[in-house]
Amino acid sequence: MSLPLASVRRRGAAWAASAAALAALLAGCAGVPLNPPRPAPSAVPPAGTPSDVLAPSAPGAALLRPRSRWQPVDWSELPGWESDRVLEAWSALYRSCERPPQGWSALCAEVLLTPPADESAARAWLQARLQPYRVESPEGATEGLVTGYYEPLIEASRMPRGGFAVPLHRPPADLGTRKPYWTRQQLDSLPAAAAALRGREIAYVADPLDALVLQIQGSGRLRITEADGRQRTVRLAFAGHNDQPYKSVGRWLIEQGEIRAEQASWPGIKAWARANPRRVQELLWSNPRVVFFREEPLPDPQAGPRGAQGVALTPGRSIAVDPQSIPYGTPVWLSSTEPLSTQALQRLVVAQDTGSAIVGAVRADFFWGWGEQAEQQAGRMKQPLRLWVLWPRGPQS
Repeated sequence: MSLPLASVRRRGAAWAASAAALAALLAGCAGVPLNPPRPAPSAVPPAGTPSDVLAPSAPGAALLRPRSRWQPVDWSELPGWESDRVLEAWSALYRSCERPPQGWSALCAEVLLTPPADESAARAWLQARLQPYRVESPEGATEGLVTGYYEPLIEASRMPRGGFAVPLHRPPADLGTRKPYWTRQQLDSLPAAAAALRGREIAYVADPLDALVLQIQGSGRLRITEADGRQRTVRLAFAGHNDQPYKSVGRWLIEQGEIRAEQASWPGIKAWARANPRRVQELLWSNPRVVFFREEPLPDPQAGPRGAQGVALTPGRSIAVDPQSIPYGTPVWLSSTEPLSTQALQRLVVAQDTGSAIVGAVRADFFWGWGEQAEQQAGRMKQPLRLWVLWPRGPQS
């Protein structure tokens, strides 16, 4: 998520030096707020609320949102507009149009029924039907921050074996009977609490920190070895939590004097765990929140998890935003740079997710996808950002 940088699936929160979900582990480091878990999609207000309806007070006037101001501009202001392969964003736009925001009914009908034939047709359609607006803070600031997040992909076993001994659980049957539910430490150490999880195991992973990452991110992919030796990839989706507060393990390490703030990266936390195996349980118990999952099939391996809009995210073309600044489903022109690089990152993306720390006008969390490269890119991303929204011209439908 939500972990959307961001978390629990839709997730929500701000991130810093590590991967989106992983950045949540490091909250408070390097002067950048790091995300707690992303909220589940159902926990986020849907698009199409009255505050999503935008109409200028006069031709050429700015559009006002609760946390942003949109200034109309010419297409020539969008840096790199002519260089992006905008047709690659059509799948993300198509998914958003399955749940169109207010003001998009007529245009989404066109998106769903008549896809553009080629790159030039896609660009022409966008320029004919949409008006670009520069996103600013209410005070007029035009530059903000972009971070990154990803969907974890973790090796797992259906049965405990070899090094695979850390279970991932479905919600316990009595989850609703205690408010709050047992803490992480109680579930690990009290017989009565542990009994509630017996028989609720979905699969087992090898590293307890991998299990923690899944819980912070709120969803992920498991490459599972079944009891008969066959392998398949499934998705774990957020199914609830124990109603305990989220606490950052990265912050705990800093407060314990175990690492310095500049060391509070995901590699840094794992290095500490390897050097201090007897204290890993103490580290985990510092975060009392436990997330429970449900297993879902993965019919389309190219589709990401559902974001706050309720549609599947598209790697490299979906972002998490503050919905009080940009409504879900809005096409956005993003201008930044690649992580740890001066190479331009300028492309058409769609606002489809949020994160509890993704707050403010010019703030975004960039969805990189899944796998090792996505994890590395997400963990490195903390770049300057400018945004332009593309909004329907004329009367709103």
